[in-house]
Amino acid sequence: MKVLTLALLFSFTVARPAPPVRHPSGTLQQHSRGGRWYFAASGHAVYCYGPVMTLPQANGNLQKVATFCREGQTVVPLKD
Repeated sequence: MKVLTLALLFSFTVARPAPPVRHPSGTLQQHSRGGRWYFAASGHAVYCYGPVMTLPQANGNLQKVATFCREGQTVVPLKD
């Protein structure tokens, strides 16, 4: 009887807690800031988080720029 009871106890599977889910850091959290894609004057697309501003140039013209962009660019001139 004791052997049967012990065999029954050891036959149950032991429930193990699931390991915590790990998320890669950086890439997913960068996009959650609410940025926007812009077309730069250089012909490339840039992703910026700040507002679009109009800055005066040395020759008196006004230039639209996007601010606080990816890859450390603070100001990127935009194509009109």
